[in-house]
Amino acid sequence: MHDLIIIGGGPAGVSAAVYAARKHLKTVIVTEEIGGQSTVSEGIENWIGSPKIHGQELAKLFKAHLDAVKNEFIDFALHERVVSLEQAAGKTFTAKTKAGKEFFARAVLIVTGAGRRRLDIPGADTFEHKGVTYCASCDGPLFAGQDVAVIGGGNAGFETALQLLAYAKSVTLIHRGEAFKADPVTVEKVAAHQNIRIIKNAEPTEVTGEQFVTGLKYKDKASGAEEIVSVTGIFVEIGVVPNTNFVENLVEVDAIKRVKINPRNQRTNIEGIWAAGDCTDELYHQNNIAAGDGVKALEDIYIWIKML
Repeated sequence: MHDLIIIGGGPAGVSAAVYAARKHLKTVIVTEEIGGQSTVSEGIENWIGSPKIHGQELAKLFKAHLDAVKNEFIDFALHERVVSLEQAAGKTFTAKTKAGKEFFARAVLIVTGAGRRRLDIPGADTFEHKGVTYCASCDGPLFAGQDVAVIGGGNAGFETALQLLAYAKSVTLIHRGEAFKADPVTVEKVAAHQNIRIIKNAEPTEVTGEQFVTGLKYKDKASGAEEIVSVTGIFVEIGVVPNTNFVENLVEVDAIKRVKINPRNQRTNIEGIWAAGDCTDELYHQNNIAAGDGVKALEDIYIWIKML
């Protein structure tokens, strides 16, 4: 029996685990990997204390920090994915993994983050791994010297475009709206590049191709006309969906399945369960915010456990 199960290994989970170790709470971290979504980022420029850091390097620092403070208090269950969370009559919790392992604790912190939203138009599934991709750092180099498109108008979309501009012949950024969600400094940096084309008010309608992608059709939302951009690669950055399917029948979630929390202490509606990071209905989702919310949750968890 642990004091705490932390489900997830991103910034929120790691920061909470570091504080749990310092407070001598017997804790197990159950996660597929340490690092979270940002492990695929070529360069994180807003992580406090580092002007720019690769996602994989940040993950290594997370693990090193945990190893330095864990002592006998932190256990790792890596390469494990929780598929169910149950509350026993005695108020303890059981987390079960896909591999059949079970973990027991008096408190649970859900920090499972979010996964990439998939492109839901004709041809997107057909040409996945044949030109349609969700990971620029994984697949970007395969498109060196080619014309590619990025779908998305947030920071992720513009950062992907900037990354691709280093080796693609041209990048066309397709955005559904008029105003971008990305930081102005990022927009300016991308827009200033000579090989970028930005198309706003464009609704993607179909991925075209034969054996591989040859183009992306979109509707001009102002004129209603259908257009096509000739590309061999399409990089999708249209947001994320929370990884909460294993818990949505236990705790209260919102319309898009994010865990509802009290922002003062990260508590859910179930006594003994907290949540933090991108899997919650926190208004803003960033690495630094997730880390802070993880710490906030752990401070409250510590007080709660000591009062039992």
